[in-house]
Amino acid sequence: EEEEDYMSDLFIKQDVRPGLPMVRRVKEAIQKEEKQKEANEKNRQKSIKEEERERRDLVLQSALGNENKGFALLQKMGYKSGQALGKSGEGIVEPIPLNIKTGLSGLGHEELKKRKAEEKLENYRQKLRMKKQANEQAADQFRIRFKTKQEERKMEGDLRKSQRACQQLDTQKDIDVPKETWYWLEPEEEDDKDEEDKEDEGTSSDLSVSEKLRILTAYLREEHFYCIWCGTTYEDSEDLSSNCPGDSAADHD
Repeated sequence: EEEEDYMSDLFIKQDVRPGLPMVRRVKEAIQKEEKQKEANEKNRQKSIKEEERERRDLVLQSALGNENKGFALLQKMGYKSGQALGKSGEGIVEPIPLNIKTGLSGLGHEELKKRKAEEKLENYRQKLRMKKQANEQAADQFRIRFKTKQEERKMEGDLRKSQRACQQLDTQKDIDVPKETWYWLEPEEEDDKDEEDKEDEGTSSDLSVSEKLRILTAYLREEHFYCIWCGTTYEDSEDLSSNCPGDSAADHD
């Protein structure tokens, strides 16, 4: 045999990419497997149920002929093919369709299954409604807590403002000791206190911020004719009562 000419056009035109023979063999194997499946499907013997279903579908799709005894009786009574039943032709044209039951479940099983599905859907919707309601309640509680927190901070600021005013006004009247220890702002750094101061602190701690603010506001109005909300010192109690709207922040809003 003659040796191959590696410089010939025939050799150069050959596809020599690496891995290509393997890809071609895989494709051929897949095509062969598909052809084998098609052949097996054609040669496969149909089951009895499949044959019954095909025969039933074929009969149901075909129109009634003269060989049908019921149709023959209708024709003897004057019925014509395609005509509706009834004296005045208001009845049905096609026979009542068959409802073939292929499953093994008993009668009423489909209704039970449908009812259970509806109950499951309703339970799911109920859970969604309860979850939504719980989220709304949590959001409302958060807003209430946030508002309460803001009001508490504002009230604490008003109390400190009242304590500073009280200390200033008491000092102007040469009052060296506050009527109650909490009437004045406490210094940030304090020395050791005696037992009496500790008892006074214990008594004042029983009062809430709102109670302290109410008591201190009343003291400033009665003792100094001063309204913390107006920021004004009046001449006397009559001037205070006639010109000041009230003794709370709500009255001044």
